[in-house]
Amino acid sequence: MDGHNLEDSKQSTADMSVFVQTLLQQMQSRFQTMSESIITKIDEMGERINELEQSINDLKAEMGMEGSPSPLAPPKQKSDGVNQEDDSA
Repeated sequence: MDGHNLEDSKQSTADMSVFVQTLLQQMQSRFQTMSESIITKIDEMGERINELEQSINDLKAEMGMEGSPSPLAPPKQKSDGVNQEDDSA
């Protein structure tokens, strides 16, 4: 019976090795997929940030060319109601 147990033990060890190898391959595949997904998302975010920066620069240039005051800082008025330019810029 010892020979039978020895073969069972060898088969069990081989089965366990195959199971562990398969599990490691699955984990590596999932890790690779997740890594690629993360890199793709980072690239997409970078592109969106670049587009946002370009939009901001376009808006700044547009505001500078029009010479209109910022909507957050309305022009100051003298006591007689005439607009006063701020020359501190």
